[in-house]
Amino acid sequence: MTVRVQQTSNDYGILVEPLSGPVTAWRGDFVLARSERARVMYETRLPPVVYFPREDVVAKLEPAPDFRTFCPFKGTASYAHVHVGEEVFEHGAWSYRNALPEGKAVDGYVAFMPGTVSGIEHQGDALGMPPAGNITGPTVDWLLREAWAKRTPEELTAALGRRLVEDGISVCRLTILIWSLHPMIAGRHFIWTRDSDEVTSFSPSYEVLDSPAFRESPLQHVADGLGGIRQKLDSNPDEFNFPILEDLRQQGVTDYVAMPLPFSGGRINVMTLACDDPDGFTTANLGLVFECSALISRLFEVFALTSNATSLLETYLGKRTGARVLGGEIRRGDGDVIDAAIVFCDLRNSTRLEAELGRDAYVAELNRFFEITTDVINAHEGEVLKFIGDAVLAIFPASSGYQEACRQAVASADEIVNRLQEPGGEGNARLSCSIGIAFGEVTYGNVGSKERLDFTVIGSAANIAARLGDHGKAQGHAVVTTREVAEVAGCAAEALGAVRLHNVTEPVEAYAISPLCRPQDADR
Repeated sequence: MTVRVQQTSNDYGILVEPLSGPVTAWRGDFVLARSERARVMYETRLPPVVYFPREDVVAKLEPAPDFRTFCPFKGTASYAHVHVGEEVFEHGAWSYRNALPEGKAVDGYVAFMPGTVSGIEHQGDALGMPPAGNITGPTVDWLLREAWAKRTPEELTAALGRRLVEDGISVCRLTILIWSLHPMIAGRHFIWTRDSDEVTSFSPSYEVLDSPAFRESPLQHVADGLGGIRQKLDSNPDEFNFPILEDLRQQGVTDYVAMPLPFSGGRINVMTLACDDPDGFTTANLGLVFECSALISRLFEVFALTSNATSLLETYLGKRTGARVLGGEIRRGDGDVIDAAIVFCDLRNSTRLEAELGRDAYVAELNRFFEITTDVINAHEGEVLKFIGDAVLAIFPASSGYQEACRQAVASADEIVNRLQEPGGEGNARLSCSIGIAFGEVTYGNVGSKERLDFTVIGSAANIAARLGDHGKAQGHAVVTTREVAEVAGCAAEALGAVRLHNVTEPVEAYAISPLCRPQDADR
């Protein structure tokens, strides 16, 4: 008996044939299986695989119920450990117990992993690779010639869905899940539907990964590296217990596939296809998408690399600075001379806090300090340039004039001091800080060695801001500024006189800004 499954237009197919005479699988001197009813499966671009009737397997098979893999053509593969003498080959054999139509000819048969079997002996012709042919067609042409021009992942997702439909594939829903490198966002999920011809995108947080909705979804199984999922919703609805499949079935979906989109770094992303044709996907349908999946993956990887680069630069350098680096300011010396208000904010009593709280609780409080400081500075149109130990260096460029820059810097400092006094964290701890603010001309750009650069500000204003913060810490003042900053801030301030600061040549006229700073003249 020869069982032929539909050969595809792009030459992807599955062919199952009987092997004549006795067929024996060996592991060294041990017989694993011997049968006169063995069958061989030829699948496009894969080595031929010999399947034995389960009753003709000689080796002891120990079921491995916790391990499965999924093939969109053949279905779910169940595995067993193979005992050979004193050796045990984990997951050394597999079988399909509820195969999809393309794999029905080997349903219930057993095959051995290449590392388990050392040789297969039979009397017929040698097992060879069937001719693979070439992949051609409108979808392939589009992927090679036009898809690269799409400017966003949303555009690419919608265009891919339309292209598959135009090529005769009854796709009613297409989704792409791409993982990201972002401190708060786990990835981006794009969902296209044929009826709306629109893409909806979601940015799930890391907390979503622990939710039942994700843990019980096909996305989790594929992302875990277990291979693709295929479920005919009208023939084997109980194969997987994924709640979303029942939702899709009620919407008229007849066939569902989730397949991996591996990126070059090894991270496994996911593409899903839903079909509403009464007969589901054909082998030709899935063969085409399966063969093109590597190219589809690379197209989305381009967007992911750009997005990840932007996220990482914004996370480690700040939004404004990250954009400059991404825009090409990457050589030593690249940068500008600008006027800006510089804020240096240092957490007080840091050493004591670590000793009293312990390392983990202290790190949590340090993160709370950084989060409050960053949120406030960003809200006042400043930018955190870097964290230095338990201190923050921030900049307020004078793009709207030096008075506005100084006012925003002082308003930020005032709000930071007040918010840190609010109970929070473990034990409702209250934090305190010392802040120095100065205004002046600084170099804003790349400095460092040839191979290790830092995008920062260099200039006397940055040094004075840090030293004013040290002075405030020593004298018990929360916020200390230069005279020119205090004069335009519109707040009550105490003159501290000419203060000599470490590594600053001339004395600096310093002012302590009163807590709960409010402008003295609303019209000022």
